[in-house]
Amino acid sequence: MLRTLTILGSTGCAAMGGVFFAFSGFVMPALRRLPPADGLAAMQSINITAVRPALMTGLFGTAAVCVALIVTGTRSWGDRPAVLLVIGGGVYLIGVIGVTIVGNVPLNDALAKVDPASAAGVEEWARYLREWTAWNHVRTAAGAGAGALLALALVD
Repeated sequence: MLRTLTILGSTGCAAMGGVFFAFSGFVMPALRRLPPADGLAAMQSINITAVRPALMTGLFGTAAVCVALIVTGTRSWGDRPAVLLVIGGGVYLIGVIGVTIVGNVPLNDALAKVDPASAAGVEEWARYLREWTAWNHVRTAAGAGAGALLALALVD
């Protein structure tokens, strides 16, 4: 059961890191190339459609698996796999879930309130591109790193 849970956690972390990598790697650069009102409106639409069961299950289902792996790892503390389970799960919870809640979601909420065609919208878009993408780079690295750490826990 622990092996299956670890595989699930590793895969989920890596998959979420891949989603965030896509945004950092080409989605945000593509939106940046558009006129500000168009890029902002597109991102507002993306933020609405992102809150769907598939992404939320991947994001928070992986978090639940990581919590279970951390609990399991702390119960068998001392051996190498247990340490990797705790660290990998923690990296995901802090670097992906924590950063999403503290960094990306507030920026999404602020972006949702502006008119894309307004001067305030143009200013908000410039700030959003810079700050949201920086936070997203953290989520990308954390998801990939957590996935790798959990995969390493499978190696005896």
